[in-house]
Amino acid sequence: PGDAARLALAGQPERLVEAELRQADGTLVPVEIIMQPVDHAGRPHYAVAVRDLRARRQAERQIQFLAHHDALTGLANRASFGKRLDQEMRAVDAGGRKLAVLCLDLDRFKEVNDLFGHAAGDAMLENVARIVSAELDDTQMMARLGGDEFAVLMPCGGPSEAGRLAERILEALRSGRADAGGPQIATSIGVALYPDDAQERAALLSYADTALYRAKSEGRGTYRFFEARMGVEVRERRLLEHDLRHAVARGEMELVYQPQTDVGSGAVIGFEALLRWKHPERGYVSPALFIPIAEESDAILQIGEWVLREACREAATWSNPLSIAVNVSAVQIHSPHFVGLVHEVLLKTGLAPGRLEVEVTETALISDPNRALLTLRQLKSLGLRIAMDDFGTGYSSLSNLRSFPFDKIKIDGSFVRSVDSNEQTAAIVRSVLGLGRGLGLPVLAEGVETEAELGFLAAEQCHAAQGYLMGRPSPIGQFAQHTHGTDPIIADDRKRA
Repeated sequence: PGDAARLALAGQPERLVEAELRQADGTLVPVEIIMQPVDHAGRPHYAVAVRDLRARRQAERQIQFLAHHDALTGLANRASFGKRLDQEMRAVDAGGRKLAVLCLDLDRFKEVNDLFGHAAGDAMLENVARIVSAELDDTQMMARLGGDEFAVLMPCGGPSEAGRLAERILEALRSGRADAGGPQIATSIGVALYPDDAQERAALLSYADTALYRAKSEGRGTYRFFEARMGVEVRERRLLEHDLRHAVARGEMELVYQPQTDVGSGAVIGFEALLRWKHPERGYVSPALFIPIAEESDAILQIGEWVLREACREAATWSNPLSIAVNVSAVQIHSPHFVGLVHEVLLKTGLAPGRLEVEVTETALISDPNRALLTLRQLKSLGLRIAMDDFGTGYSSLSNLRSFPFDKIKIDGSFVRSVDSNEQTAAIVRSVLGLGRGLGLPVLAEGVETEAELGFLAAEQCHAAQGYLMGRPSPIGQFAQHTHGTDPIIADDRKRA
């Protein structure tokens, strides 16, 4: 031991002393030494114990590292990033330059975990950290904020420099994979500038996140700078999302029903249940606005369950055994509990399974076709029917018809509009009707609004139709003559209208 250790041991022999021992090869080993006086054969002696501290020092270094870094990627963590961000903001105040914060997250990362496993997801996160870090210089910093969220800190002269870095990052990630043959890395980036966009740390990060949300909503795989109007839009969306989570419990959701009729006879053969949200302050909120929010926030699971229960409960009270169609989102299809929920609802309401028709869009099948196929087959085994909704608006219609157990095709209303006067539209509808006949699947045309459109469908032997001509979505009480009466014909209603 060194002189300081010798003096400490001589002065307080029972005290623990840390020192370094020099090995034969010249390397130093950290040790802990204690000297204990003992009496041996009537003479004073000292027993000296030496403990190797290398493992402890390594553990301490690891603990210190983990306090400031992410364990998986080795990047700075949120706390360390926040501390550095405060320092850089003070430097900007003193030096007159600007500071850019780039927020990144991986597009559809949950699907990577679901399809390829969590090991592949971890490998992708590590690869992102490696690829992006290689694009940074010594003045810049990357951190993992949590999950698949990353941030980059960049002192800069202005937005053009930040934009060029965002472009380099996107290009580098587009060419990278977690491993050979693994999932493609895709990310979106949001950028906010200090002091232009915000004057304090929390707001700066929030605005970068807001810009990231805009990048994802405008096509993904791109970057966007924060703009003041974005903040208003995001706050509005978050308020809607908050209210949406409580809408079912507060009794704000309603179902309306639209009749589906036989084209030849005009008889009502069933109804589609359509969701409406009556907000206590905003009034009726468009489904085109709140359904995407519900799907992104997973509130659709609670809302979808309510729709299923309410629609089946209502249909079970009808004396006429008409069918009831319910729309199901991709989130519900991929939920492991969905089939069990449908079974339980059918048992509880007493609705005959053959009267329930689940409508699925093509987009619900794309992200995980194998899981979707399993779910649809299990639903079919319960005895209910499956309809492909909005046929023709996706990008793999024919393969989906071949691969999935559909019982019906619904032509999207955009193809039915003006079908009697537009030759291209007419050719598409004829093709779909011929496809349905070839596959033995009935075809229902949506969006029928005129007698001429209905006449064209009848001439082309379309099986069923739905649209304002036959009836607007309304409370079920307005259709009591069909659900409980003996008159199945709705043609007279059109004439009266």
